[in-house]
Amino acid sequence: MLKGMPPSESPDWTLVVPVKTLVAAKTRLSEAAGPHRAALAVAIACDTVEAALSCGPVARVVVVTGDPVAAEALAGVGARVVGDPEAGLNAALRHGAGEAVRLAPGDAVGALQADLPALRPAELALVLAAAAEFDQSFLPDAAEVGTTFYGTRPGVPFTPGFGGASRDRHLRRGAKELCLAGADSVRRDVDTPDDLRAALALGTGPRTRAVARLIGVRSPEPGPPGD
Repeated sequence: MLKGMPPSESPDWTLVVPVKTLVAAKTRLSEAAGPHRAALAVAIACDTVEAALSCGPVARVVVVTGDPVAAEALAGVGARVVGDPEAGLNAALRHGAGEAVRLAPGDAVGALQADLPALRPAELALVLAAAAEFDQSFLPDAAEVGTTFYGTRPGVPFTPGFGGASRDRHLRRGAKELCLAGADSVRRDVDTPDDLRAALALGTGPRTRAVARLIGVRSPEPGPPGD
């Protein structure tokens, strides 16, 4: 059953962010990024985590990764880093959630994708406020196929179903889909050069912007009035 929670009782959040080993990260950006693919993946993840930590309801971010380079960079922006059990994405998220509950058993726990470089803290706060009203909830990605956020209230089993067509999977499992205006930056994950251009058009963090400049990827030029 989905339960409501008065706004005054909205919990703090611990967010769990999974980060792949850099050799496997952002492979669909290989052609565009070339030798800078790993640097781009780290930049995107660091911008995502830094923005999340700037969001008022977020008490902490737990990053799950088995990559030492990514781990060092993400710890440098304030994340708590734990190792990856190397059993798949959702196992990594459950492992991070276990650490989250150990650190703060009274917090809500959310899974946030690591590739949201345009993330705005105010938009994430809007998503978390909506999520706090339901036992489990999720936010679909911009394509409405995948998922960029999955969250549970304190004490509710954390059962993420990321990967592929995860929007339908989360719906089938009874999670509440969050249909929100004004949360574009929380839905704009980056897997392809076109995704990166769309994120740049929204306005990414400085690390992503710098690497995108280096590899020559720019946001689309606005069309003439009336287009």
